[in-house]
Amino acid sequence: MQSTIRIASLCPSNTELLCALGLGDQIVGVDQYSDYPENVVSRVPKLGPDLHIDIDALTALRPDLVVSSLSVPGMEKVVEAVHHAGLTQVTLSPHSFEDVLQDASRIADALPESVRREIAVQSLVDALRSRLLRVTEATAPLKERPSVYIEWWPNPIFSPARDNWLTELCDRAGARNIFADRHGSQVQDDGQQVVDAQPDVVLTCWTGIPQHKVPLEKIKRRSGWQTTPAFTRQHLFVLSEGLYCRPSPRLFDGLEQLLGLLHPEVAKRLGLAAPAAYGPIRDWYGDWLEKSW
Repeated sequence: MQSTIRIASLCPSNTELLCALGLGDQIVGVDQYSDYPENVVSRVPKLGPDLHIDIDALTALRPDLVVSSLSVPGMEKVVEAVHHAGLTQVTLSPHSFEDVLQDASRIADALPESVRREIAVQSLVDALRSRLLRVTEATAPLKERPSVYIEWWPNPIFSPARDNWLTELCDRAGARNIFADRHGSQVQDDGQQVVDAQPDVVLTCWTGIPQHKVPLEKIKRRSGWQTTPAFTRQHLFVLSEGLYCRPSPRLFDGLEQLLGLLHPEVAKRLGLAAPAAYGPIRDWYGDWLEKSW
């Protein structure tokens, strides 16, 4: 008989990591933005936005463990409030693939022994690390590494910088983030720095905005962007934020998806699925890519 524990997750990436560990049935509450896996998040109370968690509602759930986060500026207030409420919590702040792997072990260490011995933490970590190394080794010899611009938000423009996991993801996928040399986790721009960088590929994954609502025609009319290699070659894609904007095990899906988009010959050689099999992708024309090669 499986041992039980009551867990509250206050961030989408935490929810996804808990479920990957096989703890979905133990989750009793999540933040408002947790939307995956749907069969888990649909059955438990929502506790409010990640920056404004309802601490009274959280306390009323009587969680044995709260998994909080520092992945978004401002979450410090929530972590402090959980502490003052006297709840047991583990706080995650991943910035890299390795951090995600270590966080799986950190969660396991916070569980009672009776629960910990029933989840396959090392199996998950080993499987994810194997996927990571496989892709990294396959792209290491590549001489052609396209420059990539990734957009989180359009107005003002926000894009990942050196210390964000997406810079590492680009590098491992055989590409280069145009802002890889910029300090910090993000860059704010009016678009001119993107034009100056002349990216080969433009990727949009707007946080909180469904892919079908991203206005491609408006993006294509941005002043000066028509001169970039990405636009002249029509290499503009709308990606799922769930695979790129959350430091969870789904980030490994995003890595393999991006590899397939940028270096399909390498992905096919590794036996990976077609990019759209990992998650929906819209192209320059607004069409959805096929799920098979």
